[in-house]
Amino acid sequence: MKFNENTLPNDPEQLKQMLLELQQRMESELAEKDVAYQLLLERYNLKLAQEYGKKSEKMPGADEVFNEVEFVLDEHDKKLLADPNSDTTTKNKPKRKPLPLALPRQEVVVDIDESDKVCDCCQSPLHKMGESSSEALEFVPAHIKVIKTIRPKYTCRQCERNGIESVVKTALMSATPIPKSIATSSLLSQIISCKYQFGLPLNRQETMFSDIGLELSRQTMSSWMLRSAQLLEPLYRRLKEVLLAEPAIHADETPLKVINAEKATSYMWVYCCGSDRQSEKTNIVLYDYHNSRAAQCTIDFLDGYQGYMHVDGYKAYGLTEAKLVACLAHIRRKFVDAKKIQAKSRAGKVDVALNLIGKLYGLEQRIKEKSVEDKFNIRQSHAKPIVKELHHWLIKHKDKIPPKSKLGEAISYSLNQFDKFQRYLEDGRLSIDNNRAERAIKPFVIGRKAWLFSNTCNGAHASAILYSLVETAKANGLVVHDYISRCLQHIAEQPNNLEPLLPWNIERG
Repeated sequence: MKFNENTLPNDPEQLKQMLLELQQRMESELAEKDVAYQLLLERYNLKLAQEYGKKSEKMPGADEVFNEVEFVLDEHDKKLLADPNSDTTTKNKPKRKPLPLALPRQEVVVDIDESDKVCDCCQSPLHKMGESSSEALEFVPAHIKVIKTIRPKYTCRQCERNGIESVVKTALMSATPIPKSIATSSLLSQIISCKYQFGLPLNRQETMFSDIGLELSRQTMSSWMLRSAQLLEPLYRRLKEVLLAEPAIHADETPLKVINAEKATSYMWVYCCGSDRQSEKTNIVLYDYHNSRAAQCTIDFLDGYQGYMHVDGYKAYGLTEAKLVACLAHIRRKFVDAKKIQAKSRAGKVDVALNLIGKLYGLEQRIKEKSVEDKFNIRQSHAKPIVKELHHWLIKHKDKIPPKSKLGEAISYSLNQFDKFQRYLEDGRLSIDNNRAERAIKPFVIGRKAWLFSNTCNGAHASAILYSLVETAKANGLVVHDYISRCLQHIAEQPNNLEPLLPWNIERG
């Protein structure tokens, strides 16, 4: 507002009131600008930390924070949680493991000259008193061999002499994954494992085969991948049936570029069960491709599933019939972002939240080998009070922290997810976070950096099937190449007998 002599009041009290209002308005504007400045500064510092700082979310002193759970346990609880089989008094020195006995060996004798096999003192002949040996690995480049199948033909000469047309008999051709193709199940498995396990695109495999004298175009290998996926799809569907019969599963999704799709960005969804421990019987990882991130994608896949499902905060999962369990790792990540822009020399409110979350993770670390019943009981007695304390802290500071600040965003996100997060206390089979799904989808994300995109939706769907079989084999401790090769050959011979191919039923050789 502009002032001049005509607009200013003559009354001193009115003039004083006008000055007070102007001062309040200026202070309010300055406060708003200061809040905006702080928010921009937070985002700038966070961006610097993300671009140039450490990528790990582990905070300094995290081990001490995780171990702090011991301070809330009494002596009886410490004995309950202690692992009787662990021995912390001694540390094993690093030792080189012997090379596998199954590997072929070639002996190379390095001996002294015959002229040196006499004593330097008395010139008497030396005798062999023993020997020393060492082993080293030598890499033999891959080679390809041609399997020539010969089927003798038989006919009747007597019938031929009598002018009777003789029936020619010959053995039936052995079943192959792709009839009339030069590709055996072993070759197909090699191409699949190279691309979907090790992230080697088909154009690079084309060069690799060319180097050993075999011309295989990427177009040919691409068609083989489509045919292999079609062959393995019944096994994929059987694994899906087993997955959806589990009481608890994990889910996540990640973007994917498909050139000839209707929408610019597609999504690869992942669903899994079990854990990273290969001792568990049911370890399944399944990918599901869609040219969309709509809720209908996960609704269709789950097909009425009503068990527990660990997820992040994506709202589409809330439209399913599953009982959602939110991820503490996602909640913690919000506070880690707030911590990154906090002055390193001092502790703040964010450290309180990270400390409580650390206690919960510390407790989970201690009980990870316990039975389902023990996990439930220990969580009820020890984790539940910490969860309540964390919730109380979030409620207390909700209105004290600017909602658009990083700490305010972390508090708002945590409160929105809290009811679903604390559901993990209901059942010992549940996890505290969704890291199982994040680790399951990571191989796809890493592979995507190598091959960048899919050409067609059919190719992306085939990739989902092949990635599923590869990651499920890995989760069950199987050799991927051997497992895929066996599956392809078995289905070619016995397409209706899939039970022997389930990872926990497979014969390990």
